[in-house]
Amino acid sequence: MSVTAQHFRTYVERNLDALGTDPDRTALLREDRRITAGELRGLVHRMARALLAQGVRRGQTVTLLSGNLPETIAARYAANLIGCAVNHLYNKLSVEVQATIVRDIETHALIVDPAYAGRAQELTDRAPVKSVLTLGAAEVGVDLLELAAAESAEPFPGLARAQDVCTIRHTGGTTGHPKAICTTFEQAPAFDEAIPDWEGPVRYLLSTTLAHAGGLMADFALRNGGSVRLLDDFDAATVLATVERERITHLFLLPPLLYQLMDHPDAARTDTSSLSHVWYGGCQSSPARIAEAVRRFGPVLNQFYGQNEAGGISMLSAEDHDPDRLDRLRSAGKILDGVEVAIRDEHGRDLPRGEHGEICIRSANIMQGYWKQPELTAEVLRDGWLHTGDIGYLDAEGYLTIVDRIKDMIVVVGGHVYTTELEDLINTHPQVLQSAVFGVPDANRMEQVHAAIVRVPGAEVDARQLRAMVREERGAMYEPARISFVDELPLTDAGKPDKKLLRRRAESTAV
Repeated sequence: MSVTAQHFRTYVERNLDALGTDPDRTALLREDRRITAGELRGLVHRMARALLAQGVRRGQTVTLLSGNLPETIAARYAANLIGCAVNHLYNKLSVEVQATIVRDIETHALIVDPAYAGRAQELTDRAPVKSVLTLGAAEVGVDLLELAAAESAEPFPGLARAQDVCTIRHTGGTTGHPKAICTTFEQAPAFDEAIPDWEGPVRYLLSTTLAHAGGLMADFALRNGGSVRLLDDFDAATVLATVERERITHLFLLPPLLYQLMDHPDAARTDTSSLSHVWYGGCQSSPARIAEAVRRFGPVLNQFYGQNEAGGISMLSAEDHDPDRLDRLRSAGKILDGVEVAIRDEHGRDLPRGEHGEICIRSANIMQGYWKQPELTAEVLRDGWLHTGDIGYLDAEGYLTIVDRIKDMIVVVGGHVYTTELEDLINTHPQVLQSAVFGVPDANRMEQVHAAIVRVPGAEVDARQLRAMVREERGAMYEPARISFVDELPLTDAGKPDKKLLRRRAESTAV
């Protein structure tokens, strides 16, 4: 195949170069399978040629419907190598939402994990695509692996240009119309370089979906000479056993999953001393619970705050994780190099340090925009600044604290209730493991404060006692109108507390 070398080199080419430096090292592990760096590199080039032979071209969109397979990573690399934009669907979204996404972003090729062949059929019945390719034999589509096996593994230069769309990620999607966030190839390296400390032996365990931040972490591990152990899904017992058995060094979890890990009965008797970096982020965390995690796992925790729209924003390093300083653990850390942050009021005026306002970002990492939604893009991108929709403040030392999402803030008689602040308070009760606070409109369309709470097993604390604690500490305005006790908080596909589902449940049971 004849291609013209490009001056611009993508993250994929950097990763492929890294894989080529030591082709015999283990790169990916899943169940009993072991894939070397050379095998992965060769598969990417074979897949890229197979995609081109199927008529897939630079600038088109490739959508992935897949679990955590080694071939999923290879397919993403291959599609990006030939200059395609890649979207990875969350598997637990409804078929209607998935179909909306596939149509909106004008998917040319759908690459499918055989385990999701049935869903792929439902999906393409609603949103037809030009090409359905599968990662192995399946009842739908054409086997991409079989096609790739007939192609050459000889490396070739990538076809992407700097301003081409590299990834399309979606926000929301549980209800309503999801927003498609476009990031260019030029921006892709800037995001991962914000997360340091991938030197030395890296054995990264991925137990969250490849469609979320865990997939980016896998890229960092592979680029830095490490290996990636892939699990199908998060299970606390399995994660703990894998950390001990395989001497895992790096782990990424959303806060609710981190809590599950340290609350599991096996945690106290599992050797986790190999862990050097436990990254967490993706949603708000509880300072009280993070302090427990530091005491459980040692000084290895690092918090990363960012958004798909903004890239990386700030980081709370392991050195700042003092379990005796809940005020510091409540923060999202120091602003990353190359990022400007302004705290602004509803009129766009900059606020002094310590005052609450919307967090606005300016950096090279900011998204190109929402896919073919210029009006929505214009709402959040103004004069070079991204309006994040997060409420927060900067303290005198330059630490950023996120107080709430604007859309999650509960407007009550007398003022505003910041859900994160209330969750932090409730979580300090010794008989509470987790909480989720959300607003539910009453018959008069006034929002009422609701809290779903997971108690420590055998706990006897009741709603009356928790309301009294809140009233004493924060005043009557913060006191929940309703408290429900649940065995566990429902999570989204990415692992975040699903407040939309909790809100719907509360509305359906309202008298």
